[in-house]
Amino acid sequence: MSYDFDHMLETIKDKQWALADINWDAPGADTMSPELWSKLKPFMADLMWIENVGARGFAAMAKKAPTETLKDIYRHFHAEEQKHANAELALMRRWGMLDGEEIPQPNINVKLVIDFLDKYSDGMSLSFLGTVIPMLEVALDGALIKFITDEIKDPVAQEVFRRINSDESRHLATDYAVMDLLGHARTRKLIIDLVGGWLSPSLMIGILSYVPLLNKMRDNVVAMGVDEERLYAALRRYSAVGERSKWARRLPMYQIVRFHGSMVINRNHPYHLLADALVKITAHIPAGMLSGQPTWSKELTYRPAA
Repeated sequence: MSYDFDHMLETIKDKQWALADINWDAPGADTMSPELWSKLKPFMADLMWIENVGARGFAAMAKKAPTETLKDIYRHFHAEEQKHANAELALMRRWGMLDGEEIPQPNINVKLVIDFLDKYSDGMSLSFLGTVIPMLEVALDGALIKFITDEIKDPVAQEVFRRINSDESRHLATDYAVMDLLGHARTRKLIIDLVGGWLSPSLMIGILSYVPLLNKMRDNVVAMGVDEERLYAALRRYSAVGERSKWARRLPMYQIVRFHGSMVINRNHPYHLLADALVKITAHIPAGMLSGQPTWSKELTYRPAA
């Protein structure tokens, strides 16, 4: 597989947009029912924070990228994910879901992943981050955002998510190209990266954060009245695209993440007994046991900026 990262970087730069490009006062903010509004408020808060999970992941990946071009791409992706979060925050304000300068809090499972990435992602290898982040992006792009674009008639929301979808398509294309690139490494290096990662005590913390997150996302989708099959179809996409590259298939972490995804989409797999139990257990974690809002999230704002 041949991929032109320089061309992608130029495309990314050409496709930049800002919150100031959108008319947030345009008609259409009152097009949803009260029932949908009440369900959408926590859904949007989680979606906004999941964007920040991607942003933190890309920030860590920028430090490990093998070329300056890829470093620059990841820096742009980091900024874009933060911009997506701000745009979703602006939509919440447009719909009357925020009180003054309020920043909504994420659900406990999103917060656990944020805490994990904040503490440990800078020490993780690119092969780890480069295989896990695409799975979250697929779920975000293929299920959560697609639901919004299908169900919300507000023309401003449609414009916002059209722009976000355009950005996410470039993220995913680059994600898969990087997996292909990483797969060219010598077998010895792939094994060292895998063993070194799994020997890290922090990995168990990551697993115990990541596993319930996907099942909590499923619960959120179902609570919105959406068939959970939409989320599962998005997760299948990760495997379908990755399998096209013999080099991506060489990545041990890709195979692990793909296998995990196959368990997630099989609702009859015993895995769900563990994952659903973790969702229930984590729901009772006292807020005081978790870190406060990370400093990098202070950039969250609904205010349009050029």
